[in-house]
Amino acid sequence: MAKRPAPTGEATAADEANRRLAGYDGTLFGEDDERGHFAERVTATAINQAIAPKDGDEAHYLGHRERLRSRFRDHGEAALADYEILELLLFRLIPRRDTKPIAKALLDRFGTLAGVFGAPPALLQEVKGIGEAVALDLKLIATVSQRMLKSELRNKQVLGSWSSVINYCHAAMAHESREQFRLLFLDKRNVLIADEVQGRGTVDHTPVYPREVVKRALELSATAIILVHNHPSGDPTPSRADIEMTKTIIDTAKPLGITVHDHIIIGRDGHASLKGLRLI
Repeated sequence: MAKRPAPTGEATAADEANRRLAGYDGTLFGEDDERGHFAERVTATAINQAIAPKDGDEAHYLGHRERLRSRFRDHGEAALADYEILELLLFRLIPRRDTKPIAKALLDRFGTLAGVFGAPPALLQEVKGIGEAVALDLKLIATVSQRMLKSELRNKQVLGSWSSVINYCHAAMAHESREQFRLLFLDKRNVLIADEVQGRGTVDHTPVYPREVVKRALELSATAIILVHNHPSGDPTPSRADIEMTKTIIDTAKPLGITVHDHIIIGRDGHASLKGLRLI
């Protein structure tokens, strides 16, 4: 068999780099064996295809991004579906990738935008395309949203801003995977002094100690409390244990001049007020 022709000027430095990257050094096959030349060319072609930017794909998602930004700029959030809002956000977090499939996968997994931002980072990372950094960025955005809602309560009488209280508690707790017991401490004007999570429990129980609740209220010089906890099941219907625990806290706090205004139970799709249900 004739020898393979020596490389001509058509062979470039990139060809040589590809041969080295592929591990080909000319010794795998005999010098007179054309299989070596064939393997070299196929390997180099495959590598070039793998590392070269796909201009069509890149142009597609870059053009899509610009069109989506234009719709949001010109018509506002009402012009976009939930997955498009999420996709628009992911543009910043994942700059060189088509984020539409990722946005749709997040909503398929967690149901709503609130579910996405309320999900724990570990669960977010189970969605293909979401790494640790993106999961933490999503949680940071959720935290900013909660802080904004909480700021609506500052220096205001809480009982006169009840919808703001519910919105804040829902954002903070509705999508937690475990029960939390939260306390809103108020001064004599019913202005918020402190907002604290006193306990975290399991999927259906949080230990609550009435004496600790009252002790903390005295430390803060609070004269009123709003009790809040979540039901990870999603159903905010109060249990018999919820009612009994609330009455025990009321009985413990009352002799010390501390009023329990309400006990709010937060579910994914709503809330329940024990006072509104006339259970306390």
